[in-house]
Amino acid sequence: MACSSGIRVGCSGWTYRHWRGAFYPDGMAVKRWFAFYAERFDTVEINNSFYRLPKAETFDGWRQQAPQGFRYAVKANRFITQAKKLKECQEPMRRMMAPTRHLGPTLGPILYQLPPTLGINLERLEAFLLLLPADLIHVFEFRHASWYTQTTLALLGRFGAGFVAHDLPGVASPRWATGPAAYVRFHGGRGKYSGRYADESLLDWSDWMIAEEMAGRSVWAYFNNDLAAAAVHDAQTLKGILRRARPQNS
Repeated sequence: MACSSGIRVGCSGWTYRHWRGAFYPDGMAVKRWFAFYAERFDTVEINNSFYRLPKAETFDGWRQQAPQGFRYAVKANRFITQAKKLKECQEPMRRMMAPTRHLGPTLGPILYQLPPTLGINLERLEAFLLLLPADLIHVFEFRHASWYTQTTLALLGRFGAGFVAHDLPGVASPRWATGPAAYVRFHGGRGKYSGRYADESLLDWSDWMIAEEMAGRSVWAYFNNDLAAAAVHDAQTLKGILRRARPQNS
């Protein structure tokens, strides 16, 4: 299982037109945005792979542009999670993993975001877990509250998979972690995908992240509140809090 301790903080995507002026300098060419982002963060969550599976050449380009030590989290294609709902996914998984592996050493966790219509089905989850390549990190974001059981957590742990802690309004998850990686998705400080987080909230999360790191897990945290560039500002704030709390790792 590819894993190393440490805490990485970033955003869910980097190509947002409405970040121009709020994060990216006015007049900066779009082709320079990633380099600007990567000077400030060491990870990003690729979301467009959820909607359309990129070609191998696209993953090659992402690998080549990444600075030393940078990591991409990749959101699994929605055909697997939303259409197939994890059922009979042997061929779709092969089709997804072939180009994704072109990220090489820049590949971080694979994120499986399950639909809110899919309630707990441990038999189906176990059959899917059996398909997952053991050399990669796999994490699951459940959006139906029936999954929030210790049995689910134990099943993920048995296969070395992770539980995604998230705060999506209406179905916010417990603050759990299992397997070699802790993974957090921040969906909005005041509403769905919008609003800044209070410093007190981020300080509370930083304590949990540091505890998970001390337990030997790698920690991955992504802000998805892209409206008004709240994500980048919250990510920078959290990085600052963590830097002050763990100066030996800064």
